[in-house]
Amino acid sequence: MIILPAIDIRGGQCVRLYKGDFSTAHKVADDPMETAHRFHKAGAKWLHMVDLDGAKEGSPKNRDLFLQIAEKSGMKVELGGGIRDMETVEFYLTHGISRVILGSAAIRDPDFVKKAAKKWGKHIAVGIDARNEMVAAQGWVQTSDVHYIDLARQMEQAGVQCIIFTDISRDGTLSGPNLEQLSALNEAVSCDIIASGGIRDIDDIRQLKAMNLYGTICGKSLYEGTLDLGKAAKEAKA
Repeated sequence: MIILPAIDIRGGQCVRLYKGDFSTAHKVADDPMETAHRFHKAGAKWLHMVDLDGAKEGSPKNRDLFLQIAEKSGMKVELGGGIRDMETVEFYLTHGISRVILGSAAIRDPDFVKKAAKKWGKHIAVGIDARNEMVAAQGWVQTSDVHYIDLARQMEQAGVQCIIFTDISRDGTLSGPNLEQLSALNEAVSCDIIASGGIRDIDDIRQLKAMNLYGTICGKSLYEGTLDLGKAAKEAKA
């Protein structure tokens, strides 16, 4: 299993949200590049990044920063937020980003996701963010009438190889991941599953690894100090 430390960007700064609520955004680190280097030094091979401005507005907003970190951090970068057309996908994937995350587009434009997955394969991930098991979109502002398992199956049929699942009610809470929903998802599809939301400590890492997930994203736990990234990375590889 891989550990992906998270850096969420709003207005060029590292921030974290509570349950996806933009009004709760608070700065957690002074410098995104310095934070990325620290994560790399601790043993991370991948970095999960989100353009929060892009997610809310529907188009890339902090592009240069993401490209700089992909070039200079020493890690592979997966990036989501505001990536809703093929032009943006191709720009990022040809300028150093290793994997792009499509979120709202999975509901709004499944044909686009299918075309992206066909062309770019493992470099495309779909982010499925759920509130009470129903998929949310537009930077988590809107909740759809689509069940997360149903969307995952649709994405698998479209050729998507990687799904990032977030239980919004756990995100930023340090209350532990939703093991039940993650297990159901992992059994429902053959895609690589990355767990996101609620990870608190090394015990959570052990439980997720035991489920044979592909990866897990850690954010607040690293900034609050409830999880040691170096230990988590070793545990995930063991």
